[in-house]
Order: sequence, then structure tokens, then C-alpha cells
Amino acid sequence: MKDYYEISVKINPTAIELVTDVFFAQFECEGVVQAEEKWKDLELIETTNNIAKGYVLIEPEDFSPQHIQQIFTEAKNNLKEAGFSDEELGEWAIKAQKIINQDWSKKWKEHWKPTHASEHVIICPSWEECETKKGEILINLDPGSAFGTGTHATTQLCIQAIEKYMKKGAVMADIGTGSGILAITAIKCGASRAVAIDNDPLVIDVAIDNAQMNQVLDKIEFSHRTADELEEKFDFIAANILHNVLAEIMGDLKALMNPDAKMVLSGILDEKQQIVLDAVEKHGLNVVEILHQENWVGIVVAAR
Repeated sequence: MKDYYEISVKINPTAIELVTDVFFAQFECEGVVQAEEKWKDLELIETTNNIAKGYVLIEPEDFSPQHIQQIFTEAKNNLKEAGFSDEELGEWAIKAQKIINQDWSKKWKEHWKPTHASEHVIICPSWEECETKKGEILINLDPGSAFGTGTHATTQLCIQAIEKYMKKGAVMADIGTGSGILAITAIKCGASRAVAIDNDPLVIDVAIDNAQMNQVLDKIEFSHRTADELEEKFDFIAANILHNVLAEIMGDLKALMNPDAKMVLSGILDEKQQIVLDAVEKHGLNVVEILHQENWVGIVVAAR
């Protein structure tokens, strides 16, 4: 029988989604607490956002602190090879402890509450009750083992671009769909159809479940593919992936754009945006707007 373990990773807050991705990719992960808040008399008095806590299931005979540290060390080294610095990633010191299953299996859900991802879009955890006002768009979500809860700046920048730049009736592509959140949002914002792909086959079932929960599955085609395998052209594209991957596949992304299409590129730290902007220039795309949130940017582009 597998036991529950809490694994704490000390990080730079800008690396939180990178560490979250490691948890879901390398472990049977129930969830990740990305920040912890302390309140007193209904006022927020402290926020801790430099420690990510993942709640994972591991066979007892497979657990050792050294093995856990090795997994994160290898993941960090891969990110450094992709262009991230030690300063950006943080220390990645690991602490791991066994915890009581029934107390912690769903503990992370207490830290994820309904979120305004943009002016009109609200992301609501599937286990929460959410009310909307007139004109607001509600997205119900359970990320399961997939990336994308709607709380992180990279996802919110994409949602803001969808709301601002995607035309009603557009055919949309979601490159690196994860939980399916961007494709679902696009449909609820008026897209006629969406194609959502990911290079991780394990997330597709999660994305399908989320689309079904939001009653938009009939308008989204989910599949395990990469951008260069798509033959169709689209009116709007969202690509929320690492900056170095965006630069590498920019030509493939451009090939998916209709003549009047727009595309939002996200997953880009402030200090890495020039790498993506150079690729945008190289492939003959125009920058429409650069959106900023916290230490992240979203770049909206159009064909020349």
C-alpha cells in the first residue's frame, strides 16, 4: 500500500509552476500548495510563497530522501540547460516526511479558491460553490495530474489575451493544453471550435474530463500531439510553455496562423522575453501587445 508524503521544495517564487510541473510529471501527485497565507481578524498578515509543498503517493520501499533529492536535482539541471539561472530557480532544498493519509490527501484543496483570471473569467475549483455576476464567465476546473489551475500569472495572461483579442466564432488552438483550461475558456468566450494538444499523453484524459464538466467537450478536439503535427490553420493560438521551447518552435506556431490570426505566447519570465521576441522577429511576426503580470509576460503577436 502506498503512503502519503509531503515534499517541501525551497524555491524562488518565480519558479513555482516549474516545480509544480516536476511534482506532477515525476510523482503520483495529489496536489501542490503554491503559497500559504496567515490571517488574523479577517486580515492577511503573512504570505509564504518560496516553498512549494507537494502531496504524493509513494511505495514505502521506493522512498528515500536521497532519491527524492536526485529527482529534483536532475529536473533543475534540465531547466538550467534550457536557460534558467540558479537565481531564477532558487535553492531547491528538499524536505520530505510521511503524513497521515486521511488528513492530507485533500489538504492542498483548501488553498485553492475561486480566482478572477481576467476581468470577466472566474476559475472555480470543482469542489467549490461559485456564484457569478452578469457578464462573468465561469470555468469549473479540477487539474488532477495536469498543469494549469488558472491561479498562475502565465495562465491568466493567456486568458486575458483570449478575452481581449479572440474574435467570436474563432477556431482556436491550445498548444500545451495541460488541464485544458485555455481551450475551455476560449469556447466559453465565443470560439466556435478548439484543437488542444499536449506532448504529455497523461494529461489528455484530465483535460477531457474538465471540458465535459464545463459542457464544451463537443467543441474541443484533444490529442497527444506537437505543433508540427497539426495541419489546420487557426484564428487564435495560445501557447503557454517555456520560453526556450517557444523560441524553438516559433516557425511551427506561425505555420498554424491564418493571415489575420493572433497568438498569445506565455510562460515567459521578464528577463527571458528578449529570447522570445528575437524568435518573433526572426519568423516575421509583429508584436501587438506585451502583457505584464508579476514577473511574467505574455506576448500577443500577429502575422505581418
